[in-house]
Amino acid sequence: MLSFNSWRTVCSFRALPHPNWLMTNQQSVYKTVTCSAHCTSASFPKKDSRHRNTNFKALGKERKLIYYTNPVSTPRNYCRDQGKLNCWNCKQPLDKTPAFFCMSCKVVQPPEEGTSYFKIMDCDYTFTLDTQKLQRRYVQLQRSLHPDNFSQKSVKEQEFSEIQSALVNKAYKTLLKPLSRGLYMLELEGMRIEEGTDSAAESKFLMELMEINEALDEAQTPEEANKIGQATKETLADLTKEIDTALLKGELQTAKALLAQMKYYANIEEKVKEKLSEFM
Repeated sequence: MLSFNSWRTVCSFRALPHPNWLMTNQQSVYKTVTCSAHCTSASFPKKDSRHRNTNFKALGKERKLIYYTNPVSTPRNYCRDQGKLNCWNCKQPLDKTPAFFCMSCKVVQPPEEGTSYFKIMDCDYTFTLDTQKLQRRYVQLQRSLHPDNFSQKSVKEQEFSEIQSALVNKAYKTLLKPLSRGLYMLELEGMRIEEGTDSAAESKFLMELMEINEALDEAQTPEEANKIGQATKETLADLTKEIDTALLKGELQTAKALLAQMKYYANIEEKVKEKLSEFM
């Protein structure tokens, strides 16, 4: 097993930007996403052979991708007026999309099909979104949509409030952390991270992960575990910058490979927290 210092050197080396990946174009902007009614993915491409020693074999619990599906089990009862959605209750046009409430009769509305989490949470479609703004939006929406506020309302309003509240909660959790946010952005583009590969080109990455896990298992003091945790955070920070650059340039295969790496390092970060709790 490599010493911790040797592993740290490896991490520092792997964090160096690839010349083809980090040529930042200041004029680039995120491409507009056109999401289908359910934002689901059909067939997905096989792994990109260009990435750096990326492994897709699961070292920990498999992270499930988050799919947006329209949770309304009953007919929407929406009518359209020149392309605009109307309130299901008073039939008046809704003033904006997504509309959580009708401005005329004040009743809660069902969610609109195909609305992305970014739009629900009023966030820019970017990997480096403002998480403080996201949190403020979450608190604001849950205060108004929480089912407890509709206990004396009609059955339909109670149902819509539960659906909207659950959807807002799911959108918030998905966009809050970089890993789930990046996976969701890839999903909107029809991509996902595949599990399982036997590529010999990924053996170095596999070995690196094994050494990190071994070092963590053998850590005898909080200081040793904290060193591994700090190194992992630095690696995740480097990956975040590289993923943001790849998405800005529209290099989805690169972003996909980097997110695969982030998935494993995020798992190690959780293991570090568990290890530190053992010393308490």
